[in-house]
Amino acid sequence: MRGSDELVSQGAVNNGTVMSPQPNHTDNNNDAKKVKLERNQPDKPSRVVHVRNIPDEATEMDVIHLGIPFGRVNNILLLKGKNQAFVEMVDDAAATSMVNYYTSSGAPLIRGRTVFVQYSNHKELKTDSTHSNAHASTQAALQAAQALASETETRGGPNTVLRVIVDNQIYPVTLDVLYQVFSRVGKILKIITFTKNNTFQALIQYPDVVTAQAAKLSLNGQNIYNSCCTLRIEHSKLTNLNVKYNNDKSRDFTNPNLMTGDPTLDLLGLPGSMGILASPFGPAPGLASPLAAAYAATAAGALSLGGFALPPTATSATTLGLSGLRLPGQLLLGCVLLVSNLNEQVVTPDALFILFGVYGDVIRVKILFGKKDNALIQMAEPHQAHLAMTHLDKILLFGKQIRVTPSKHQVVQMPKEGQTDAGLTKDFTNSPLHRFKKPGSKNYQNIYPPTATLHLSNIPPNITEEEIRDAFGKTGCTIVAFKFFPKDPKMALIQMGSVEEAVTALIKMHNYQLSESSHLRVSFSKSTI
Repeated sequence: MRGSDELVSQGAVNNGTVMSPQPNHTDNNNDAKKVKLERNQPDKPSRVVHVRNIPDEATEMDVIHLGIPFGRVNNILLLKGKNQAFVEMVDDAAATSMVNYYTSSGAPLIRGRTVFVQYSNHKELKTDSTHSNAHASTQAALQAAQALASETETRGGPNTVLRVIVDNQIYPVTLDVLYQVFSRVGKILKIITFTKNNTFQALIQYPDVVTAQAAKLSLNGQNIYNSCCTLRIEHSKLTNLNVKYNNDKSRDFTNPNLMTGDPTLDLLGLPGSMGILASPFGPAPGLASPLAAAYAATAAGALSLGGFALPPTATSATTLGLSGLRLPGQLLLGCVLLVSNLNEQVVTPDALFILFGVYGDVIRVKILFGKKDNALIQMAEPHQAHLAMTHLDKILLFGKQIRVTPSKHQVVQMPKEGQTDAGLTKDFTNSPLHRFKKPGSKNYQNIYPPTATLHLSNIPPNITEEEIRDAFGKTGCTIVAFKFFPKDPKMALIQMGSVEEAVTALIKMHNYQLSESSHLRVSFSKSTI
């Protein structure tokens, strides 16, 4: 391998008299010295960026994609025999953003191989007819890159649509989960989800190619949850998504008045995106996140990304959880939730453990000593925290509408030895009441939002309907109906007077002792009586 200055001086680039390389490379220098000289050159800003360690199979477009998020690519010289390339950006500021980003956040990959980005000593690229820039494929790649960088219409355009494949899907992934993850990069226009070859996939459309490329660059190869649900991202050939309905399978965030496709809801005149704009999954779809603004600024050469902790795609997938992607002012799927607006006169750690335990295994609960209407709840896994937040945010609990949001904390701390907090912090790690101890537990298939109807199980054969009604009546809640399962009398449905009463009854009656050896199991049901 040789230094970039020597490669240029041998005729690969014709700089003319003004841009001739410095005469410090002589025939007596060996290759190691030349490489060292190039790598240790002063970091003087130049709109020409040197990329080395490129794989043999790399194309011009592979290299161009490294520069697209930061501005227009004016020219490229790919030296396959030397495993190097030179990229000329539109100006020094765009090149500075590019170099700063890859220097501070980590080296990028091209076709699975780590490449290294630095300034070149040259201020521009001028190629002659004997080199690769004269080839039609290179000219086509440059034209495509310039078209991509200038595409800013909200209707989308080439490479504004990403195809997302979720590999190793152990836990459920929904449209809302994808929105939460991908909206951290920037404004999303549309999402369509589908299953193909037994694999969950999605098409996600951004307003412009800069944001789409940023999402691909930062999220490809990442895991949504620990060690699973890996995102495989590529550019789609589609230029625009045609969304017919706003529902759990597809959304057009630019048209909130689309119907759901459900005749019942559509007859009521309910728009399909009702509630989406108030989603707990981040900024409203009409607002760009800070990172989108950052990338827009870099496209104009106005801002360095050096301060952002945006990891490059890694050879081994990393996790978008506690140790994964962190964007300014945003949180992804951590294990700790903040619950606010609690009824501090009634709520206890045990009550929160039972309620949130419907959606995952609760490890610790801390009611804040100085603000007892707030609590921190640590779940065993990030996806469990997401389920709990999705289903319990804004429900009525003990007469107050609670809010459930991600916490900035990574864990809930127990009181230090010798300190007391009046029992406001409790560790449930070894509780026998965890519902999801086994990975991929079948209990995940029976998770529903709070409803007025409760599902009862583990009922002893000698227990009558009257006894169960009497036990639930002591909670102070109204019982509307009761029904044993005809084929399995160990299970039953009980319908309460309201969803709020059902929530209270579940908290008070889950693990209720019906006999010496039997404790009642209570969960929310999708059925009605």
